[in-house]
Amino acid sequence: MMDTKPWRASVLTLFPEMFPGPLGFSLAGKALANDTWSLEARDIRASATDKHRTVDDTPSGGGPGMVMRADILARAIDAASPTDDPRPRLLMSPRGRPLTQARVRELSAGPGVVIVCGRFEGVDERIIAARNLEEISVGDYVLSGGEIGALVLLDACVRLLPGVMGHEASGTEESFSDGLLEYPQYTRPQEFEGVAIPDILTSGDHAKVAAWRRAEAEKLTMARRPDLPAPKRGKKA
Repeated sequence: MMDTKPWRASVLTLFPEMFPGPLGFSLAGKALANDTWSLEARDIRASATDKHRTVDDTPSGGGPGMVMRADILARAIDAASPTDDPRPRLLMSPRGRPLTQARVRELSAGPGVVIVCGRFEGVDERIIAARNLEEISVGDYVLSGGEIGALVLLDACVRLLPGVMGHEASGTEESFSDGLLEYPQYTRPQEFEGVAIPDILTSGDHAKVAAWRRAEAEKLTMARRPDLPAPKRGKKA
């Protein structure tokens, strides 16, 4: 019998009690209970050396707020991820590259992730290069810390792990899977407040249904997300 290792997530945070949080429910929670993936939340303060467990200091050059220290973060990262750990090291950051479905698929296909959750004004720039942290953003806005972004990233990855979703096609026929937003979905009742399900969806003609869904996905994408790259749109007959 083939030995399969679970997808491993290590989260470095000042608030380990925030995990698993919502990841303990629904698909992610069931997969966690079934050892499809594992989650370790490590307290960054455990790597501090003073009696107050200090992890931050004032920003060099002045300015408001505090900055997380490179030496403390280095010890925390090294404890969670030794040099032979193949998992990518990520830093949730509003200045990072936007998280995409393509990057989620790459991460979910690997051995897992190590995620650093910043707080305050951010982290000392030197730790990013010293520990090869990939900065990732979940949107053009600022959160109180990286924990909520980490939950978003983990949920997006875990749902793509083999066996987590009930129907394998669920991960391929959805928004961003083909460079498009998802087509409109309908189910019973046949008519709701005077609006009926489009006839083509109940016609039984699978080719026409597929063509309709593709056209609707392209229409929605052009109207709502014209910024998305479009190399796969509009297949020619």
